[in-house]
Amino acid sequence: MDISNHQLFLTVKDHSVSKETFKLFHDKEIDLVYTHPQPSEQNLPSYYESEDYISHTDGKRSLFEKVYHFIKSIALKNKLNLINSLQTSKGTLLDIGAGTGEFLSVAKENGWQTVGVEPSEKAKSIALKKGVAFIENTSNLDDASIDIITMWHVLEHVPNIEKQIIELKRLLKPRGTILIAVPNFNSFDAKYYGAFWAAYDVPRHLWHFSKTAIQSLFKKEGLHLVKVLPMKFDSFYVSLLSEKYKSGSMNFLKAFYIGLKSNWVGNQKMEYSSHIYVIKKDKI
Repeated sequence: MDISNHQLFLTVKDHSVSKETFKLFHDKEIDLVYTHPQPSEQNLPSYYESEDYISHTDGKRSLFEKVYHFIKSIALKNKLNLINSLQTSKGTLLDIGAGTGEFLSVAKENGWQTVGVEPSEKAKSIALKKGVAFIENTSNLDDASIDIITMWHVLEHVPNIEKQIIELKRLLKPRGTILIAVPNFNSFDAKYYGAFWAAYDVPRHLWHFSKTAIQSLFKKEGLHLVKVLPMKFDSFYVSLLSEKYKSGSMNFLKAFYIGLKSNWVGNQKMEYSSHIYVIKKDKI
């Protein structure tokens, strides 16, 4: 990424693993923020090596983790309802960055033919015990073979976005759907917490998206954004972590207030803490 024409946006600390500091630069042309420098692909896995990296475990050690998994169970039902509303007949579902397999597990029980991709061996080993099927790489799948492709908070982790989007287009059936969920740095909670906003999560999050950025990146490859949906639970979860990073402790009442206000502002400006983007090959 050529940073010469891009403005310094923020300097952010990796609060959860390395304690290193990274810079965020802003590409104003498409309203995209990115982490600089990006760790090499060889070094990147070391930044995920933490018991606190919650999406790679089923841990319920603390009140926070118990609340996280309770909310996650509700979110899973919402995701299932969403994919069922997009396609009435059950087909093939690919989840990229499947984590510990909860989403694929509930989709499989609901009648979907499921397959996942997950780079973390630790997370994958948990998912395999749930009967989830995996492939090593999507290159093993045929062209136009998938009805629904999901990336739940995964695109921000991918080193090469353009290559990933081209691969998504290759895999998708003509009437299929791509669902991308990512944080939104234009949300109220992002602006309120600034450098302490937990969803920057450097350097694991290499990219930080706006609605404009998602639309531009996918349109460039001939894919069309047809709908944007809010993820209202995310504002509370992110605010809890942000409070911890800012003050050293999870202030539940303050975090709940900021999460609530973020959703209220999000409803006014259509800028929520996180969004789900519904993307298709053809415009609707």
